[in-house]
Amino acid sequence: MRGESGRGSAWCGSIGRVLTTGALRAHLLAARLAGPVATSREVSLRAYRLFAAGDPRVTLGLASERGWQEGDLLRLMARRCGVSADPAQVTGPDVIDPERTLDALDALARRLAAAVARGATVLFGTGHPHRLLGFYGELADALSTAGCDVLMPAQGRSVDIATRFGLRTYRLDYVRGVALVREPGARCAGSETGAHSHSPLPVRVALDAAAASGGPLPELVVGDHGWVCGAGQLGVEAIGLADTDDPAVFVGEAEGRVSLAVPLDDGARSVYYRPLVRYVLNRAHLYR
Repeated sequence: MRGESGRGSAWCGSIGRVLTTGALRAHLLAARLAGPVATSREVSLRAYRLFAAGDPRVTLGLASERGWQEGDLLRLMARRCGVSADPAQVTGPDVIDPERTLDALDALARRLAAAVARGATVLFGTGHPHRLLGFYGELADALSTAGCDVLMPAQGRSVDIATRFGLRTYRLDYVRGVALVREPGARCAGSETGAHSHSPLPVRVALDAAAASGGPLPELVVGDHGWVCGAGQLGVEAIGLADTDDPAVFVGEAEGRVSLAVPLDDGARSVYYRPLVRYVLNRAHLYR
C-alpha cells in the first residue's frame, strides 16, 4: 500500500519531539512528504487536465472565477509547490519544494495562533482519515484546550455522494473533533476509520446543520479536499493541506477563496505527520 514502506524510519525516534526547522526539513525529505514524493507526475498532470475540464472529482466544490487551462495550472503548481514547470516532463515522481512546505507550515501556525487569540469557532474535516486524522486531531485538541469552540455539527447525518460505483450514502461522524465520512456498514462511531473523499458535500451538510440549529457557525475550517474548497467557496475562511494532484486547493488560494494551502504529500503513513503538527503547535505557542 502506498506510504506503508519504511521510508523515514530513521525519524521515528524524533516523532515525540518538537523539531527545529532544519530537522523538520530533513524529516520532510526522509519521509517523502516533500522533495520527490509518491504522487507521480502522470497523476498530477491528469488532475490538471481534469480540473481544466471542470471535472467535479478534482474541482472539489470550487467554482473557479477564471478558465484555468492545463498550462496555467502547471505554472501555478510550480510556483506554489515546486513541481517542474516543464510540460515535456510527463513521468516519474512529482516534486514538492520543502522550503515552500516549511513556509506554509509557519503560515499555518500564525493562522491558528490568530484563531486562538480571537477565540474563533473552528470546524475540522478530512477526506484522508486514514492518513491525516491524527494531524488534525492534535490541532483540534490544542485549539479546544486554548479556548476555541471546536464544532461538530450534523453528527450522524447522511450524505449522498456520487462515486464511480454510483450514488452512495455515507454517514458524517467525528473523531477527536475531526469530521469524516464513513462508508455504509462501517464500524461504529468513534472508531478511527473512514472513507477517502474529495466531495464538498460533507462540509455543506455540516454548515447547513450549524445554521439550522441556530448555533455558532465556524469562523475557520481546517482540512483538505472538499472540506477546504467547499468551505472556501461558501465564504468561510479555510486552510489546509494539499498534494500536487490537488490543484483546486491552490486555485482557491490564488483566487482568494482558500486562505492557505500547505503543499505536501497527503498519502504517507500517519505517524510521519506527527513532527509537523508538533512543529506547528510549537510555532503557534500551543504546544503542550
